[in-house]
Amino acid sequence: MTEAIISSRLEGVTLVVETDSGTETYDSQFLVAALLVFVARGSGTIEPAETAKMLQLIESHFQLQGSKSLELLMRAMSEMTEKPGLEQLLIKLGQTLSNSEKEDVAVMALKVVAADGNQQAKEMESFYQVVEAVGIAPEIVHRAFDRYFAETQPGD
Repeated sequence: MTEAIISSRLEGVTLVVETDSGTETYDSQFLVAALLVFVARGSGTIEPAETAKMLQLIESHFQLQGSKSLELLMRAMSEMTEKPGLEQLLIKLGQTLSNSEKEDVAVMALKVVAADGNQQAKEMESFYQVVEAVGIAPEIVHRAFDRYFAETQPGD
């Protein structure tokens, strides 16, 4: 069932959204989960390896227990499905992230793209949509790629 969004506003680094069924708040943890879901869905479906990678990244990045990471990821998946237009509102929240947070998001998104062993063009398109929407500068994207390769390539 979809919910109509009545209004939204930013309160510092929290997005407050009023819908038919009440008020919901979204923070940077939700934002990161939603962005990773958006990238993973770029190929049409979220593969089990991508889900596992998203859970691991969220757990590690936010120092959350596994169950809290799963809860956050599931909420992001359902909220983005139930509330058309939420993605556009989350862009405003994404623009409040610091450059280091944006770089972290970009690195995590690259890891999700690669999680299933298939770097599909549609997922990379979704990655670049996130980069553009959130306002990640080219030099930050470059650093994110450097970090991704440094963290994922076998050592000497």
